[in-house]
Amino acid sequence: MAVEVLLPKIGLTMQEGTIDEWLVPTGAAVAEGEALLRLATDKVDVDVEAEAGGLFHPVVPAGVTLPAGALIGWLLAEGEQPPEQAVGPTPAGPGTGAGAAVVPALDGAAPSARGTGGRLLSSPNARRVAAAAGVDLTGVHGTGPGGRIVSEDVEEFLAALPGDLATPVPAGGTPASPLVRKLARERGIDLSGVNGTGPGGRIRRADLEGAAPAPEPAPDRPGEVIPLTGMRGTIARRMHASLQEMAQLTHGYEVRMDAVVSLRDRLKEEWADGDLPVPSLNDFLLKAAALALREHPLLNATVREDGIHLLDAVHLGFAVAVPGGLMVPVIEDAVALPLPEIARRSKSLARAAREGRISPVQLEGATFTVTSLGGYGVDFFTPVINPGNVAILGVGRLRDGVEWADDRPLRTRVLTLSLTFDHRAVDGAPAAEYLRTVGELLSKPLRLLV
Repeated sequence: MAVEVLLPKIGLTMQEGTIDEWLVPTGAAVAEGEALLRLATDKVDVDVEAEAGGLFHPVVPAGVTLPAGALIGWLLAEGEQPPEQAVGPTPAGPGTGAGAAVVPALDGAAPSARGTGGRLLSSPNARRVAAAAGVDLTGVHGTGPGGRIVSEDVEEFLAALPGDLATPVPAGGTPASPLVRKLARERGIDLSGVNGTGPGGRIRRADLEGAAPAPEPAPDRPGEVIPLTGMRGTIARRMHASLQEMAQLTHGYEVRMDAVVSLRDRLKEEWADGDLPVPSLNDFLLKAAALALREHPLLNATVREDGIHLLDAVHLGFAVAVPGGLMVPVIEDAVALPLPEIARRSKSLARAAREGRISPVQLEGATFTVTSLGGYGVDFFTPVINPGNVAILGVGRLRDGVEWADDRPLRTRVLTLSLTFDHRAVDGAPAAEYLRTVGELLSKPLRLLV
C-alpha cells in the first residue's frame, strides 16, 4: 500500500520549508529511518528520515518551497504505482529537471554488490550524488568494501559518460559533478575560474587542488535589494507580530560586575588545567537570569486566551548572531544546572548554530530569552520579546563606572541590563524587582556556581 511522504513540520513555528535536495534517487529502496531529503527551514537545515520503508517516488522537484504537511512523495511496494492524482515531476537537481531522464548505465558496466533482499550496496553520500545527477546506481561499479558504491564511483561514472549523456549543466552553471560542486563550496572555490580536465571541460575533483579560494563576499551596497525570505523573512514577520500583539516597554538597570569579574579571573587561574569550562560573563548573566525567574515567576510565563500561564520549568533561550539573522538556542532546565554546565552548553549550542549544525529541537521551547550586544559596544537597547514569552533581557557592554566613598571616587565595573516586558502580563514594579534580584545575585557570584 502506498505511503504518503509529507513535508514535516520542524518545530512549533515552522510554516514552510524548501526541499534543498533529495538524498535518494527515484525508485530506490528506502528503509524506515533512512535519510530521505535535506530540508531547509527558516531556522535550520536538517536531514529528514523516512517514516516507513518502500520504493521512493518523489512528486515535486528539489528546490521548491512548500507549506508544512504538503505531499512531496510516495513510498511504494514492489511493482506498485503511485496514485495517479499525485504523480508529479521528478527531482529537479542537476540533470533531473523537467524532461530530463535518469542517466542510464554504461554498456558493459559491472554490476555492484547487493545486500539482503537484493538491495544495492551504496554509501549515503553516493546516493546523494547520484540523486542530484540523475544516475541509475545499478550501472555504477562499486569499488568500496564488498563492492559497495561510494561517491567517487559515481563521480567517475559521470566523467566517463559520452558527451550527450554527461550530467547537464544548469543555465549559467559550470560543468562539474555534484560532489565537486559541494567540495568547492566547502573550500570557498569559485568553479568559474577552474580549468576542467574531464570530457568536455568537465571539472574533476583533482582540478580543485591548488585552486584559489573565492574572494570574501562583497559587503552590502546601497541600492541592493535583500529579499525578505528564509530566516530574514521569518524574523521580520515574528518581530512585527510581537510588537503588534504585545504592550511592550523596557526598563534599564545598571548592575555592578566587580565581584563577577574578580571571580572569573580567579577561575581562569584555578581551572586552567582542569576539565571545567571557565564561564564567560554572559554565562554568569544566564545563570543569574534563570535563578531570578524562580523568585519572580510572572516573568517566566506566556499569555493565552484564557489568561496568563505561569510556567513550571525555566528553559533559557539566548540569542546567537548567524549569517543572515539570529538564532535562539535553548538551555533546558537552566535553574537546575551548575554554572560550568551552563557554560559548556552555551558554548556548544552557539557553535552549532553558527556552523549550521543545530537541530530544530534545540531551538524550541524557550520560556525566557537573554540577548547581548555588549560585544558590539552597545550600552542600552530595547530588545523585542520572542512571541510566546512575556519578557526578554538585554545585556550591554562591560564598562567603567564611578562610585563615591565619602568624598573619594572609586572605579567600578558595571553594565546596563535592558528588560523588555509585556505590560499585559507584567507591571513596571514586578519587572523592576526582577532586575534588582538579578543584580543581587551578580553581587555574590559564588552562589551562581552551583
